[in-house]
Amino acid sequence: MKQFAYLRVAAAKPETTPVSIHENYKNIVTLMHEASASGCDITVYPELVISSYNCGDLFRQQTLLNSVLEALIDIVNKSREYNGIHIIGFPYQENGRLFNCAAAVSQGEILGIIPKSFIPNNNEYYEGRWFSSGLDLNISSTIINNKEVPFGTDIVFSNRNDKLEAFGIEICEDLWAPIPPSSFLSLEGALVIFNLSASTDILGKAEYRRNLVQHQSASTIGAYVYCSAGVGESTTDTVCDGHSIIAENGKVHVENKRFKRKSDLIMYDVDLEYINHERLNNITFSQSKRFLSSKTSRRVYYTAEKKSHSSLNRFIDPHPFVPESKSDLKLRSSEILNIQSTGLATRMTNINLFSAVIGLSGGLDSTLALLVTIEAFKHLNLDLKDIHCITMPGFGTTKRTKSNAEKLCSELNISLEDINITNAALQHFSDIGHDREIHDTTYENTQARERTQILMDKANQLNSLVIGTGDLSELALGWCTYNGDQMSMYSVNSGVPKTLVKFLIEFYANSLSTGKTSIILKDIIDTPISPELLPPGKNGEIVQKTEDTVGPYELHDFFLFNAIRCGFGPEKVLFLANIAFTGKYSSKIILKWLKIFYKRFFSQQFKRSALPDGPKVGTLALSPRGDWRMPSDASSASWIEKLE
Repeated sequence: MKQFAYLRVAAAKPETTPVSIHENYKNIVTLMHEASASGCDITVYPELVISSYNCGDLFRQQTLLNSVLEALIDIVNKSREYNGIHIIGFPYQENGRLFNCAAAVSQGEILGIIPKSFIPNNNEYYEGRWFSSGLDLNISSTIINNKEVPFGTDIVFSNRNDKLEAFGIEICEDLWAPIPPSSFLSLEGALVIFNLSASTDILGKAEYRRNLVQHQSASTIGAYVYCSAGVGESTTDTVCDGHSIIAENGKVHVENKRFKRKSDLIMYDVDLEYINHERLNNITFSQSKRFLSSKTSRRVYYTAEKKSHSSLNRFIDPHPFVPESKSDLKLRSSEILNIQSTGLATRMTNINLFSAVIGLSGGLDSTLALLVTIEAFKHLNLDLKDIHCITMPGFGTTKRTKSNAEKLCSELNISLEDINITNAALQHFSDIGHDREIHDTTYENTQARERTQILMDKANQLNSLVIGTGDLSELALGWCTYNGDQMSMYSVNSGVPKTLVKFLIEFYANSLSTGKTSIILKDIIDTPISPELLPPGKNGEIVQKTEDTVGPYELHDFFLFNAIRCGFGPEKVLFLANIAFTGKYSSKIILKWLKIFYKRFFSQQFKRSALPDGPKVGTLALSPRGDWRMPSDASSASWIEKLE
C-alpha cells in the first residue's frame, strides 16, 4: 500500500487537567504509543495540551513554563520509542514574550516550532493578555535543549523520501481568520494542514466549526486534521467538547463523538496522490500563488519512511457516482434531473424548436431521456403531444421492453409510433451482400444506424429535435454504434453514469409519478441491460446481456471514476477495486475487466471526439469540448503493461 501515497493521519485528544503537567504528560505519551502502534504517520494533539489551555495568569508563572518545557523535552526523548511525527501544543517564551506554540516532534528531535498567528482577545477569549502573535517574530530559530530549532509561522515540513508528503500547522483561531495561514502554506506545497485547538463549545458552534474545517479543506484542495481540547479543561466560564475532525478536499471523512471523558484517537488514510491530482487539475489553485510575495515560506525537511499497512483505513466506495445515504441520493437525483431538463429546455428555447423525437426502447437510458424531456416541456409549459416517441422493433426486440414502452407512453398520454426496422435491415443486408445468419458487428450496427436514420428523418419531418439516450458509461466504453445511437441532436444522458441511471428513474417513480406509471418504471429498472440486437431466446427472453460482453457496469463506473476522475494509475485502480468489491468479484475477474476497460476507453475515443452536445451533471464528463481531450489514436499499451 505504501507506493500508493497514502498518509495515515490522526487527531489525539488525551485526558487533561489544568496545570496538571505530569498527568497530562503521561496521557500524551499513552496516546503517542497508541498512535504509533496503529501505524499513524503524523498525529496532532490539542492546543497547549501539556499545560492545558485554561491556565489564566498562571501562564506568567515561571514555574509553569519551566515545567512545561521539561515535559516537552521528556516527550521529545520518549518519541525515540515511537514511530511517526507528533504535533504537541505548549506555551513557549522567547525574548521576553510568550507564544502559543506547536512542536513537531519525531525520533528524539523537534523538527520545528510553529507559533499561533492570530490571538483572540474578545468575548470569552483573553489570550492577548498572555500571548504574542507569531506574526511579530523577527527570528527564524530558537534554542531548546541546546539544539537550534526552526521557529516561525512560515514553515512547510517536507519528507525527503516522499515529495508528496508535505504538511503545515496552524493553531485554533488561525482557521477563523479571513485568510488563514493554511491558505498560504497550502499554496507553498503543504498537502495536509494540522490544527491544534481549544475551541470552547456554545450552541451551534460545533456545526460552524465543522463547516470551517470542511470549507478550508476544499479551498486549499487538501486534507485538514483538526484536534480540540477535551472536557478536562477548566469550566470556570466555558466548556470544551474535544471535537476532532479529519476532512479531505471538501468532505469530512472522520469525526469523533464530542464530550467524551476518556482519551480519544481518530485516524484516516489521506490520499496524497488524489490531492496532488486535484491541484494539478485546478488552474485557479496555481494562479492563486500570484498573491504570494517572493518568499512566504521555508521548507523544513525530515526523513521518514511511511509504514506499509496491511489494510487501508479509508472507505473505498464501490459506487462512487451514487450517494451513500437515501436523503443525499434523493437530493442528488432531483438536482441531476433539473440540470438535464434545464439544459434541454434552454437548448430548445435558444434554437426556437419546441418539439422532440425520442427512440423509446423500453430500456433504462431511453426511459430516462423521455422523463427528462417531459420535465423540460413542463419548464416551458409546452404540450406533451409534441413529444414524439418512436419504438423501432428489430431482430432482438423482446415483448417485455416493447410492452413497457407502449404502456409508459399510454399512461403518460404521449404519442408512440411503431416502425419495425426488420425489413429495412434485411434490404440493407441484401444491398451490401451480408448474410443475415451471420450475427456479427455488421448485423448489429445495421439496426442501430437504421434506427438513427429514422429518428433523424422523422425529426426533419416533424421539425423536431432528436433527443440522445446514450449515457456516460457507454461513452467511456464506446458501447454505442458510430453514427448510430452515438449520434443525436442533444444528448441529455451524456453526463450520467450507468450506475446512476436506474436511481434517477427510481426517484422519478417514487417522487414524480404515481399509480401505473410508477409500476411500469420500476419494471423497466428491473429489466436486464441489453441493446437487443440479437434474436431473443426460445421463450422470448433477452439473451444478449450487455454486462456479459463488456463486464459489470458497476466495475466500469468504478474504474472510470478512479482512473479518469482521480487520475490514478492502473495498479492503484486495481488495488482499490479489490478492496471495494471484496467478496463480490475475485481479483482475477476484476483484473480481466480492468484490462477491457483500458483497451476500450482508449480505442473508442473517436466516438467521443464526435460527441453531440449534452449537459455535464457531475464532476466527470467526457465531452471533447469540455472535460476530456485525448487523441483518437492514443495507445493504451503503457497502462495495460502495468497490469501484466
